[in-house]
Amino acid sequence: MVGIISWNVAPELTGHWRTVTKAPAEVRAVEQSVYYRNCDEARAAGAAPIYRGSPGYRDGMDGESDGIACEPYRGS
Repeated sequence: MVGIISWNVAPELTGHWRTVTKAPAEVRAVEQSVYYRNCDEARAAGAAPIYRGSPGYRDGMDGESDGIACEPYRGS
């Protein structure tokens, strides 16, 4: 199981966190619902960084295997 924390933005719920647990098959379905050929394409679409469990995430774009694909450049 993968735990995902989401923020509720409805005014009456502001300030409340909830944990949502999805089955691995559900997580894969969400990740595969969008496909970017590479990080340049994801950045151009305004989707980067892409977190594990989010549409467009895949291990091949997560160079550090930290659950965050297409992170901002850290070097000069």
